[in-house]
Amino acid sequence: QVRLVESGGGLVQPGGSLRLSCTATTSRFSVYTMAWYRQVPGNQRELVATITSGRITTYLDSVEGRFTIFRDNAKNTVALQMNSLKFDDTAVYYCNRLGDQWAWGQGTQVTVSS
Repeated sequence: QVRLVESGGGLVQPGGSLRLSCTATTSRFSVYTMAWYRQVPGNQRELVATITSGRITTYLDSVEGRFTIFRDNAKNTVALQMNSLKFDDTAVYYCNRLGDQWAWGQGTQVTVSS
């Protein structure tokens, strides 16, 4: 079973930056489209960004131009660089493959607060 481990969250002021990282324990990491999601308590999980095996990326409209998704297939890692953070970006962030998802990891908390 694939295990997902997210890290890099924290408390940041509006306008600040964070870089999230996620490692997946699968030898076939490079073939999957990977994604970052986020969830606020009481709300559904929201798709934030995706990156294909060919490194084509898509973004939620509200993060376009502020967030960048990367992948390092040699390290089985997908990262999310988050700049110009806003209060509304506060959430628990998760990574997973797009579509037929693996079991969710613990996520990493991002809190944007002054």
